[in-house]
Parts: sequence; structure tokens; C-alpha cells
Amino acid sequence: MAKPELEFFDTGLIPWKPVEGIPGKYEKILARDPDTGSYTRLLLCEPDLDACIRQPKAAPGKVLCHEDFWEEVFVIRGTSIDVALNKTYRAGYYACRPPGMKHGPFFYPTGAINFEIRTRV
Repeated sequence: MAKPELEFFDTGLIPWKPVEGIPGKYEKILARDPDTGSYTRLLLCEPDLDACIRQPKAAPGKVLCHEDFWEEVFVIRGTSIDVALNKTYRAGYYACRPPGMKHGPFFYPTGAINFEIRTRV
């Protein structure tokens, strides 16, 4: 099977659900392939300016590395700071990460909404 065929629909009708095990992150799954686990989602990251100011070199979490999927990310709104790279990404930025590419951890001083596509290999 593959992701379902979907005509335009109002994503506002899908509730934000907490991302399991990651406080301050919420997702709306837009489409999912039940066989492979690949999916497309909107990811909402709550602002964490307080943590960013208090611990500028120690973002929550650790360096991320997804071994089993490609990840595409487009920043729709807000600001993301990659602590390891000391780089800031704003609305309009895009990343395409192959399996094994290290990134993050991130701070979201103003919060962010990202469009993500994760494709299992």
C-alpha cells in the first residue's frame, strides 16, 4: 500500500496531538503509509525562549540521527536554532536529510511550525 490519495482538505479539522516522549511538540499527521510507516505531517514546536536564554549551549535532547528514513523539512513559521551548528533557520528554509545525517538539537525561541515528509528506507 502507499499513502492514501487525498484531495484538498482543511488541515484545521485535524487536532494537534502531542508527539510521544517530546514535551512541547505537537503534530498533525496529514498522510501515512501503513505498510512502511512513511508519513507527512505538520510539526508545532512551542516557544522555548526561557530555556534558550538559560542554557544557550544545551538544547533539550541530543543530536538527532534517523537511520531508517529520509526527512524533508520546510519551515512554515517561526525560528529554529541548531545548537550543534550554531545556525538559525526561519520561515522559508528547507532541509533534505538522508538516513544517518546528524542534526540538532534545536531551540525554538519564537516557536515554529514545520512541514515534514519522512520516507522510510
